[in-house]
Amino acid sequence: MDLAISIAIGSSVQIALFVAPAMILFAWFLGVPLTLEFGLLETTATFMAVLVANTTLGDNKTNWLEGAMLIACYLILALAFLQY
Repeated sequence: MDLAISIAIGSSVQIALFVAPAMILFAWFLGVPLTLEFGLLETTATFMAVLVANTTLGDNKTNWLEGAMLIACYLILALAFLQY
């Protein structure tokens, strides 16, 4: 379980700290207007994802209900982006 959590959190940090800024620089090089300026929905989704992950991993134990909470959160976010 520790390996799975470290891979998931490590990949998220790697995307946030390296891939997103590198993609912005690459887009500027190609002449595509791309910024790191996020709207209200994207900012709220990022905040919710961090909050739910922190709540789930805070006690260093997991169970099926916390997994169901994560899946429900992801489904709610997917529906919000679909409607947006």
